[in-house]
Amino acid sequence: MKTASSSTRPASTCHNCHTDAPGNFCSACGQSTTLHLPSAREFLHEFVAHYVALEGKLWRTLALLLFRPGVLSKEYIAGRRVRYVEPLRVYLTFSILFFAILKFSSPDMFLTVHDQQAQVGDHGARQLPENKPSHMQVSILGQTPTLPRQWQDFEQLPTAEKQKLVVESFFHYAPYAMFCLMPLFALFLKILYLGSGRRYGEHFLFALHTNAFAFITMALMIVIPVDIVRLALGAWLLAYLPWAMWRVYPSGKLATICRWALLMAAYVLTMGLAIVACIATGVMLRH
Repeated sequence: MKTASSSTRPASTCHNCHTDAPGNFCSACGQSTTLHLPSAREFLHEFVAHYVALEGKLWRTLALLLFRPGVLSKEYIAGRRVRYVEPLRVYLTFSILFFAILKFSSPDMFLTVHDQQAQVGDHGARQLPENKPSHMQVSILGQTPTLPRQWQDFEQLPTAEKQKLVVESFFHYAPYAMFCLMPLFALFLKILYLGSGRRYGEHFLFALHTNAFAFITMALMIVIPVDIVRLALGAWLLAYLPWAMWRVYPSGKLATICRWALLMAAYVLTMGLAIVACIATGVMLRH
């Protein structure tokens, strides 16, 4: 006796989960019960339809994120979510984009290695001998600690190799470090707004949106080599966060500015420590 194969299974049975599905779609998994091998035209139609749907969400999300500080977070908190791209996806997309643009533009413009050993050239400029190791002295509160062997080996590298290792370490670990700072950013907000009734998840959502905006703005500042545009973007970047805080966490403007100043001081400090940790990790794990 022959058993029925999947190709001869009745149309009322879902081919995906084998649940009875008398209609056009399975009530359990949502798959269509009418299946056939799609044509090239149907493949193209499905791709375009999916892209247009995603694009519509993306443009609505970007419009609020870029030009209406805090509104996207308020929309999400209010439950109006299906029309926008998810906060975590927004953050990850634009953080990856920012670091990619930064890496392929001029990574040496912000990460440099300064050595103590130098020579004076013909015109009085400080120069380092090519391909010769130099010494970098590290002191903490006036004390020179005993450094690990990996860091001592790093000191013996030529300046060009030091520079390369620092840049590579930054781009390898910094995206992970920045993402790990999001819970800390949310914790700072939680502390600053104690008694507001806001849950930690709302602070985390706000952190994702505001940092995604920062990544977009800084990426634009890199790719647009026009001073007036960069100045305008920098001013908007500076004003965006306190404006968003004022909208999402209703309070007086002076109180918002004070909280913003404290938040920035704490976050810039932790971000600086995170960048140093990224570089130190790269040096310590160097083979």
